[in-house]
Amino acid sequence: MMDIEGLVRHDVDARGTRIHVAEVGEGPMVLFVHGFPESWYSWRHQLPAVAAAGYRAVAIDVRGYGSSERPTEVDAYRLVDLVGDCVGVVEALGDEGAVIVGHDWGSPIASTAALLRPEVFRAVALLSVAYTPPNEFRPTDVFRMMGGDDTFYLEYFQEPGVAEAEIGTDPARWLEGMIFSASGDAPPPLPGESAGFAVSDGGRLDDSFRYPTGPLAWQGADDLAFYVGEFARAGFSGGLNRYRCVDHDWVDLRAWRGAPIHQPSLYIGGEKDGPTIWGAGSIARYPETLPGLHDSVVLPGVGHWMQQEDAAGVNALLRDFLDACS
Repeated sequence: MMDIEGLVRHDVDARGTRIHVAEVGEGPMVLFVHGFPESWYSWRHQLPAVAAAGYRAVAIDVRGYGSSERPTEVDAYRLVDLVGDCVGVVEALGDEGAVIVGHDWGSPIASTAALLRPEVFRAVALLSVAYTPPNEFRPTDVFRMMGGDDTFYLEYFQEPGVAEAEIGTDPARWLEGMIFSASGDAPPPLPGESAGFAVSDGGRLDDSFRYPTGPLAWQGADDLAFYVGEFARAGFSGGLNRYRCVDHDWVDLRAWRGAPIHQPSLYIGGEKDGPTIWGAGSIARYPETLPGLHDSVVLPGVGHWMQQEDAAGVNALLRDFLDACS
């Protein structure tokens, strides 16, 4: 596990929800929000870099993960609740606002936070998942179309217990395969293999996983062990319940359909990242949907875990963005 000098980890009361935070540095707050299947630790390279640039770098365990509170109800993982957690963290840490940075599911959390509470979140950086304003298309209907003859992983995760049962057979092996398969290091699919995270009839998601044959330059065995330990404590249902709330979000956010985000914004994608590729249309519409866009960058050769795969590149982009927002 990477050691970060000066890092402090503690729990806060985020408007009634216990949220675990890891923070380092002093100055204006930068709030980091992770995705699935991750942890505050996914920002281990950004926390010291942002702190060294003169900011208070704060990464949370999203509710359902790690040491944060883990509600059992599926609908406790709606975006409006997760935004409430982010607002609560800012308040609990004694600040009035923050720049919010999100990756994977953390990106929609961050963009929704910026959309709903612009006076709190004065700028927003999105990694991997592009900003798409709330629209008229029910998300689960879109997932069904994306899978074609197979079941897209987003649809596969909808039924409580199904993915949990698959992961539960060997959580460490599942995490290793999930993380590697979405990375820029994963080889392209062989002829006849699924080109994405899809499940054939009667199959499992991990049927198509690839596994590393040696050490990864951007993730060591101790890093993987940290994630395994976090999920051993928290389980996977909290993280998976986020996927199960997408239709609730669609209803909750109907008043904001088509709404742009006006604050300064940054987008970072990866050339080999699935959501970056699928989000090409949304990225192309940024002049309308993110009128305060500072920059939109796709990192070459990088997969889904860009803040780890190309930490130096992401850190440089974040520092430039933060300086521009100051």
